[in-house]
Amino acid sequence: MIHDYGRRGDNVTGVEIDWSRLRAAATEVAGRAYAPYSRLRVGAAGQTPDGRVVLGCNVENASYGLTLCAECGLVCALHASGGRTFVAVSVVAADGDPLLPCGRCRQLLLETAGPGLLVDTSSGPRALAELLPGAFTKDDLDTRRSRDA
Repeated sequence: MIHDYGRRGDNVTGVEIDWSRLRAAATEVAGRAYAPYSRLRVGAAGQTPDGRVVLGCNVENASYGLTLCAECGLVCALHASGGRTFVAVSVVAADGDPLLPCGRCRQLLLETAGPGLLVDTSSGPRALAELLPGAFTKDDLDTRRSRDA
């Protein structure tokens, strides 16, 4: 099922976000996921500031630790296509309902798009900062790194 929250232009950048379009794109790409072990097909769609939609899906591996989440594919596709950031992301299972990114993927999305990134949830878009409070960032590296290492 695809829901349209009717919220457009709700990003701090003023970029119009078509949540139903993002969720539909994520649902479509979830169908291309390689998930023979968990059978949980996941798709991710991200909107760039210029309105372009980038896609990623999960790719499993018999060695579970090597499995790539849909968000990993999404960020790789963004950079491979010359993009640098997202304003909104929708991550869904094959049934089209939202899935919240795991902790690792929240960290990856933070590095890519910052705390203001809007993430599609079953209760409406939420800022990534709400989903990953107290996040580890580049600033932690800059201020806490050993000077003698």
